[in-house]
Amino acid sequence: MEETMVHKRPNYAAVFWSLLILTILEIITANAPLAKPLVVVTLVFLAMIKASLVALFYMHLKFEKFIIYLVVLFPLFLAVFLTVMVLADKHPA
Repeated sequence: MEETMVHKRPNYAAVFWSLLILTILEIITANAPLAKPLVVVTLVFLAMIKASLVALFYMHLKFEKFIIYLVVLFPLFLAVFLTVMVLADKHPA
């Protein structure tokens, strides 16, 4: 017997407007007269939030089991780790 899980339908309009507002914030940040490292960190942070919203709601990961989170988060962790290692090699202490 197959069990189907029914979950509440996400509010796609709210997610869309959130993504739009985050995109506008990215444009404002990119054109702001701030220090370049601060702009880059802010843009990466905003992009991570947007990617999370897309993955959670449009790809329906919010409704998946915990093991799926591990499958998604491990490559993200690996990418961050490798980026940090490359940057550390470029700028030795």
